[in-house]
Amino acid sequence: MDKNRLVKISKYLSYHLRHHPDEIGLELAPGGWVKVADLLAACQNRNFLISPTELATVVANNDKKRFSFNDDGSLIRANQGHSIPVDLQLNPVIPPEVLYHGTGRGAVESILKTGLQKMSRHHVHLSANQETARTVGMRHGSPVVLEINAAAMYQAGYQFYCSENGVWLTDFVPPEYLKNL
Repeated sequence: MDKNRLVKISKYLSYHLRHHPDEIGLELAPGGWVKVADLLAACQNRNFLISPTELATVVANNDKKRFSFNDDGSLIRANQGHSIPVDLQLNPVIPPEVLYHGTGRGAVESILKTGLQKMSRHHVHLSANQETARTVGMRHGSPVVLEINAAAMYQAGYQFYCSENGVWLTDFVPPEYLKNL
């Protein structure tokens, strides 16, 4: 399959499943789920045809594992990163001792003063390893990796979640739990 086509589909799905499902006539159910048949029909109605095979390929091969199917493949969702209200039905879990956040150099001073805020998203996104955090940070310019003392945050009562694709989520990281690597 054409890689450019798959990237285009992935971006289209991200936009609509994470930010604007209403623009193609969809409403997210609890968990962020939509029926695959409804999604494919909505895309077709907007002249953006996606075959079931293309959809399955995007879900299976997306390097960031942004999407997932339910067990029987009848529903699809974006795993995280929503800017619209949605209950992803994630259960709190105990985080690893340390997590990481990648950002651009220009944001570091402010983050170290005020902490990591979720901004327009539902959660702050964290990584289990420095390499992933550095890759995320590169999207924002010269990358900087911040270390989060997740164990201490958890002990202080902060909740953590881990999305289906391994992205760690929390509502806020106060500055006292951050360290600039």
